Amino acid sequence: MTNSMNNVNDVIALVKDSYTVNKIDVVDQYQVSFEVNKGDVHSLLTLLKAEGWIQLSYLSAIDWIDDNQFELVYIVFNWDKPVHIQVRSRIERENPTMNTIMPIFAGSKYYEREAHEFFGIKFPGNPDHEKQLILEYWDDIPPLRKDFDPQAYSDRKFPVRKYSETHVELNGQESKQEKRDAREKRITKIGKGGKK
Repeated sequence: MTNSMNNVNDVIALVKDSYTVNKIDVVDQYQVSFEVNKGDVHSLLTLLKAEGWIQLSYLSAIDWIDDNQFELVYIVFNWDKPVHIQVRSRIERENPTMNTIMPIFAGSKYYEREAHEFFGIKFPGNPDHEKQLILEYWDDIPPLRKDFDPQAYSDRKFPVRKYSETHVELNGQESKQEKRDAREKRITKIGKGGKK
């Protein structure tokens, strides 16, 4: 057993001793995932930070539209024990909220803003969570929700353009398609044992 796997097993023991874990997934020797209840997220992240998982590497969400839930995913990293830990928690999709983790990881401010912008999740305690970060002048439902219709949005926001199946915009340059086709045919022939 490798030291990395020992680190993963140590983390599992640490978390299981203190929390009710709904699901554990050992991704590989460098990464483990814990699904916990919403009420345990802040406490667990505080414990992990005290144990050396001092870097918040990522925070995002997954839209489980059929379950009417979002799954928040926090990823923390320990430089001394190179193990990424995912802390996952399900929250309701209707009026989704999760208190900010800024008191634990100050850098979460921007991740929370992004999760609000793309999924509509509110993070009370983060004074800027509703401030736009990436999507300037966005005026539709958050675009990473599975019920967002990108075609309808595009049709509403941009001029409709119709293209034929053979439409090619060359901007006044000679087409290189025949050369590409000949090269692909040559490569395919070589791959089948043909002559160069």
